Amino acid sequence: MATTRTETTPVSCPTAAGGGTVASTVPVGAVHAEGSPLDWGASLVEGKVVLDETVAPNAPWSAVVRTGHVLTIVDVGGNQSADCLLYNADDPEERYSVPDTLAWQGNAYVRTGTVLRSSEGRPLMTVVANEVDRQDTIGGACGKESNTLRYGHHVMFQHGCRENFLAEALRRGLGVRDIVSNLNWFMNVPVEADGALGIVDGMSAPGRRVAVRAETDALVMVSNCPQMNNPCNDFNPTPLRMIVVEPAPVADDSRSAHAARTAKEGA
Repeated sequence: MATTRTETTPVSCPTAAGGGTVASTVPVGAVHAEGSPLDWGASLVEGKVVLDETVAPNAPWSAVVRTGHVLTIVDVGGNQSADCLLYNADDPEERYSVPDTLAWQGNAYVRTGTVLRSSEGRPLMTVVANEVDRQDTIGGACGKESNTLRYGHHVMFQHGCRENFLAEALRRGLGVRDIVSNLNWFMNVPVEADGALGIVDGMSAPGRRVAVRAETDALVMVSNCPQMNNPCNDFNPTPLRMIVVEPAPVADDSRSAHAARTAKEGA
């Protein structure tokens, strides 16, 4: 994957105590590189498209997905983390709960069939299709403070997913108290046998998708993670595609069979 780097030499960062410097080889301000391989994909579920939008690299996004509608998130450039929060659209105080989701399914990973539960234990959305082996809901969201600790003080003015969430929450009438632990679509956070966690190279690729069905009217908020300091995507943030469809009605097989028998007997 091609990269664009605004700085390739080590950066010297003053320590908090002012007693020296800490060298960082992390590039500063990496952005999406022109000419990167992109696969815009399509909805994983057939139906009438009611929303089809692109989330630019580093940007936030939100929408209300109506009950029964399916949202497909396309990892257009590969290994791009789509940090995600969910809320009951009619009562945002009911929101996505990591502990409820994991406890109900007895598994640390989010996979096909996982019911994404709320702080009230109720289903908000269900993963109905998934082209990545496992999705993360433990790693949390990056922010200015955590990025400074991880990458160096020279990144302290760069925004992260927490800042994206706060900006999008403001548009939706929400605030700081509404930002809770989140999902990380396409991010790879393995849980080792001893319980240790690690954010490692992703398992996604350009065009990989995940689809979630709304079990109630759900406000979905996404941060297309800046990742400008994270080598998991080669310092190259790429777009996301968000497609919401109203699935085609599923025929009732019993009624269809009865109609067929009736027609045959009548003949």
